[in-house]
Amino acid sequence: MKKQYTVGILGATGLVGREMIKTLLERNFPVGEWVPLASARSAGTVISVGSQHLPVQIAEPEIFKGIDFLFSSAGGSVSKALVPAAVEAGCIVIDNTSAFRMQDHVPLVVPEVNPEALRDHKGLIANPNCSTAQLVVVLKPLHDAFTIKRIVCSTYQAVSGAGNKAVEELYTQSEQVLIGQPAVPQVLPYPIAFNVIPFIGDFEANGYTNEEMKMTQEVAKIMGSPIPTTATCIRVPVANGHSESVNLEFARPVTPQEARLVLQEAPLVTVRDDCQLRHFPYPLDVAGTDPVYVGRIRCDVSHPNGLNLWIVADNLRKGAALNAVQIAEKMIEMELV
Repeated sequence: MKKQYTVGILGATGLVGREMIKTLLERNFPVGEWVPLASARSAGTVISVGSQHLPVQIAEPEIFKGIDFLFSSAGGSVSKALVPAAVEAGCIVIDNTSAFRMQDHVPLVVPEVNPEALRDHKGLIANPNCSTAQLVVVLKPLHDAFTIKRIVCSTYQAVSGAGNKAVEELYTQSEQVLIGQPAVPQVLPYPIAFNVIPFIGDFEANGYTNEEMKMTQEVAKIMGSPIPTTATCIRVPVANGHSESVNLEFARPVTPQEARLVLQEAPLVTVRDDCQLRHFPYPLDVAGTDPVYVGRIRCDVSHPNGLNLWIVADNLRKGAALNAVQIAEKMIEMELV
């Protein structure tokens, strides 16, 4: 087993790509050589990686030879075009797009939930949707302890989930509204400043969006159990940090205190649940941190076996970069590299 690895970042100039580099550095991942990659449009851009200043190279099939880990976050169409070539060249690819998540031969992994799925990898591992990743970190310990029978999830997703240009659009539109000008959407489908967009993605024949269906399908694959799941995904005027209102139906009555005790022992979960102090997870507070935060744990007054939860996490961390880096760390730990 190597002690240091050549690491490629596909989409190195994007929000998630930059966060992956930051996370790899913070966690002291054993990088021997960095290979930042992007489209021809970004080629030649110099990015800072620790004390190094590295030119971004054009992502093309010939460049992948010699790369040990390739973290891919350049969009689904780019992944479909380039990831097979990277796998063929011998890279272990951890892909952050939706391109391969539901393919049977591709493990979809959250290390706190299903690390054993990594043993079946064929050079490609998929990172789940950002809202799915934080959700299953909370679902797994509760399901193991009490058996979840049904999941209803409403997400309140930050604009950073749509990329850096969407974040810039939120700020620009906010300025426009505050000086009395109309907010002009160019990246998101409707104005986001001081507004809520009640859908994310394209609509399917059943009236759900593909973002909502991704969540229902990914939860089942990661949890290894076809738990009935329904989702509503909403874009909110928050720069960073996805929030989720979750209703869970269990096989038996579960008290809030029972759930808190289980979650307090769960990996990467932080419980913030104090009604008197209003001490709950807020996107502003959790931005830039790794844990998945949960609060507002309370009984469902409409169902004897139900609980309601409020879950918040930094979508660029556990929802993307951190989870991808943890996958690579787990593969090294399990001697799968």
